[in-house]
Amino acid sequence: MDVERLFDASYARVLSRKVGGQDFFDAFYRHFIAASDEVAVKFRHTDMARQQAMLKKAFYRLLSFFASSDTDYYLEKIAVIHDRRHLDIRPGLYDLWLESLIATVRRFDPAFDADIELAWRLVMTPGIVFMKFHYDRERTTPDG
Repeated sequence: MDVERLFDASYARVLSRKVGGQDFFDAFYRHFIAASDEVAVKFRHTDMARQQAMLKKAFYRLLSFFASSDTDYYLEKIAVIHDRRHLDIRPGLYDLWLESLIATVRRFDPAFDADIELAWRLVMTPGIVFMKFHYDRERTTPDG
């Protein structure tokens, strides 16, 4: 199974479709926010257009992290921003994030099957583990 190929093809399909008048990232965030009162509170005052743009950028970083196991400044910065002392995105929310993502992929990708689901999980999981690991780290900047 070529995980990157399956992920890339699925990602292209989900980005090219509108379902129920929604694009993929809009649908994902609606699902994620509706999944938990805690998540809804975290996003209460968020510029969702900006948030969606940031997630699009993060997807490429997560794929790169999956492929190379090398982190970069952007991923380090995101980890710090999301840690306990900043946005306080507790580790369990990443599991909910992944489940919301998979549910949205299932809805948007007409070729969705178990292999595609596994590809998405494998690509996203290293980045999620990275974020969870840094939740309680004693750093205030990505450099320190």
